[in-house]
Amino acid sequence: MRKTSRNRLYLGWMPVHQEKTFYLETFGCQMNAHDSEKVVGTLVSEGYRQVSTVEEAGLVLYNTCSIRDKAEQKVFNRLADYKKYAKQGKKFGVLGCVAQQEGDRIFEKAPYVSLVAGSASYRNLPKMLVQIEAGNRRVTGLDDRETDECFETEFTARTNSHRGYITIIEGCDKFCAYCVVPFTRGKERSRTSASVLAEARQMADLGYTEIQLLGQNVNSYYDSTGDPAKRKTFAELLTAVAEVPGIRRVRFTTSHPRDFGKDIIEAIDSEPGLCDHVHLPVQSGSTRVLDAMQRLYTREQYLERISWMKAARRDISITSDMIVGFPGETEDDFQQTLSLLDEVEYDAVFAFKYSPRPNTPAIAMEDAIPDEEKSRRLTVLLEKQREIQKRRNQKHLNEHIEVMVESKNESRGQWMGRTSQNKTLNFSAPPDTRIEAGNYVQVRVTTALPNSLVGEMISSQESAWK
Repeated sequence: MRKTSRNRLYLGWMPVHQEKTFYLETFGCQMNAHDSEKVVGTLVSEGYRQVSTVEEAGLVLYNTCSIRDKAEQKVFNRLADYKKYAKQGKKFGVLGCVAQQEGDRIFEKAPYVSLVAGSASYRNLPKMLVQIEAGNRRVTGLDDRETDECFETEFTARTNSHRGYITIIEGCDKFCAYCVVPFTRGKERSRTSASVLAEARQMADLGYTEIQLLGQNVNSYYDSTGDPAKRKTFAELLTAVAEVPGIRRVRFTTSHPRDFGKDIIEAIDSEPGLCDHVHLPVQSGSTRVLDAMQRLYTREQYLERISWMKAARRDISITSDMIVGFPGETEDDFQQTLSLLDEVEYDAVFAFKYSPRPNTPAIAMEDAIPDEEKSRRLTVLLEKQREIQKRRNQKHLNEHIEVMVESKNESRGQWMGRTSQNKTLNFSAPPDTRIEAGNYVQVRVTTALPNSLVGEMISSQESAWK
């Protein structure tokens, strides 16, 4: 059963009307996935029923990502594929970052689209739905990103039964030279710590044991509480959420190195409920390229933050994002990125070829890197990182690790769980063992692979915790 919160309160099943159906496809990051939960919750509250195919739906929605051109093009390809359904009376809507980026131009590219709405306007979806139902063929929600209004919705559908997401900050003020997010998500706006904690407590009451705090730059959080004496820093908020009764694990993503303070590591060290994993995107190992990217820190400053994590009492898993082929990136710059892999020894890296995005300074930069050279650099980087991950994962052999169970692969007869360090651990269990998604079990690691661990369950009893 999907859990739905209204003002963070559980309502159970909403009343639905069979004649109003919708299909929603989500592209992009975890924030987009959580945004889709807000959209689903709002539509269900308005009497719509979610269906699993375009053919069944009266309203077809795409929640979009514009970080890379391939993600953006995928949306327009999908719209073109389903153009034939417009003749059957289906309504189409484009939501999210591509909607905010392209605006009314989407109506020109795809005249059968009826709704174009950015993420900050989702709380106004009920009004927009009324307009669509009345036959309005061009309904937009694109201006709210420039305001300080709350970006939460009244209803949120919780589509994961054991892990819940809470957006604590929306938007970005950093204006990296390659990034379109400030233009699609707007300026940074943070919630009050009181509202975040209230939502965490209500999610715990619904049975959630893991919470992930979200933001484009989650650690740039600034408590918008009116009384300065009651404001919490990001590190203090992390600790407070972890102390909510019933919450067993707290994660956060994505952090920006400029605003990453030592107090975050101190909080992880002192509060067992905070997962020992930090995702800290670096993008390049070259200070010259970082400056061209307008990342607001140097290689040395980034490595200082890494040193804080390496010196922690807990073994903190470190992951990152990297871009290869940024305009003007020389072979020496690329070699500096490779040397950073050796120096940090990341547990995982998400690497991408640079792709020009509209409205960004980088789109006008000279010295573009040929795509074939970008591909070569990406291959070299990923192969090097694969060896590092394989070596890093070897240290877990024979360890007993707690995992939260997520699913079962019936064909392999294995369960899949995730460790506190956010590593995937596939494990076997004795026949007829009762395990459900959301359970915590102890697993002995027997095999270390570059991208995952393999093990055997040693205990189905959940370890003691608060």
